[in-house]
Formats: sequence, C-alpha cells, structure tokens
Amino acid sequence: MARKKVRKAEIERKTRETDVRVRLSLDGTGQSRIKTPIGFFNHLLMSFARHGFVDLQLSAKGDIEIDEHHTMEDIGIALGAALNKALGDRKGINRFGYTLIPMDEALARVVVDLSGRPFLVYQARIPRQKRWEFNVNLVEDFFRGLVNNCGMTLHIKLWYGEDYHHSLEAVFKAFGRALAQAVELNPRVRSVASTKGTL
Repeated sequence: MARKKVRKAEIERKTRETDVRVRLSLDGTGQSRIKTPIGFFNHLLMSFARHGFVDLQLSAKGDIEIDEHHTMEDIGIALGAALNKALGDRKGINRFGYTLIPMDEALARVVVDLSGRPFLVYQARIPRQKRWEFNVNLVEDFFRGLVNNCGMTLHIKLWYGEDYHHSLEAVFKAFGRALAQAVELNPRVRSVASTKGTL
C-alpha cells in the first residue's frame, strides 16, 4: 500500500528588517497560531488558514516603527516559499481553484492556478475612511511576495464592499477556499494537470 504523501514545510526568513518563521501543513483542519505585531493581519491570516484547511504556525517580528511594509511583504515571501516547498512536485493536485465568498455587504472572488508561473492580478478597491487602523495598501505587497515565491497565478477581485474589515476578510477567506481546491489531491490526475508533463 502506497504511503500518503506528507505535505508539510518549515521556512525561516531573517533579514535586518524582519524575522519570519512559518510552519504549515496542506492537509490540516484549519488550526492556526499566528503572532505578528499587526493585529488585524493576524486575524486575516487565521481566516485564510481556517477556510483553506491549512494548519499554520506563523510568527513574525519586524521594523514596524518605520511601517508595516517590510513585515507584511516578508510574511508573504515566507508563506509563499512554504507553500511551494509543501507542494513538492505538484503531482496529483487539481491545480486550479475558484471561489466567491460574501462577508456581509462585501463579495470577493479569488482564482488560483498552481502553474509554477508567478502572476498576480489584484483588483480590490477598498472604500476610503476617515482613519485607517490598518494599511490596506500593503495587502497587495503581501500577495505579490506570496505568488512570486510559490509559483502561483492568483487573480483577486473585490466585487464590492463598504467596510474594509469585511472586504479584506472576504478576500482572505476566498483565497483559503480557492487554494484548498487547487491543492486537493485528485486520483484522476496521474502525474500533473498539464500537457507539458510538469508544473
């Protein structure tokens, strides 16, 4: 009897600006322990893990006295590298994932292709508010770091939303669900889902 493939990874990324550690399992139940200095981002990552059925432990320190950019970008880089490592040769996976997720008044669509080719389309215009508690502009930088280090094509579209919390939570939940579809092992995929024979 063939042994089930273990799809786990650990990544550490340490620079003069940040220290990020990621441990994940693609075949989890959505359990997470997230510790970064950016409270709302912790919530978004927990939503991703829960709805992507990824077991995720992630800790990060960074120079947020400057701003959150380096920390969020490096979390994306480390998480993308961990996803890539856990996927291995990508044999047997569905490759594609697609979902629409509502969060109250917000609706987000995410489409994933684990093609090995990094490309990001990010269309999430967040409504203006008088005061930001979270720099929504950095979410695109997070996803760009992730796709470049995972080898993933990712299309994100926020169709509409009035509240930035609801809008971004819909995006991260949708990303989790689309990724869960894409990484799922399909017994009908004998090698890889590509006419090239490799991803």
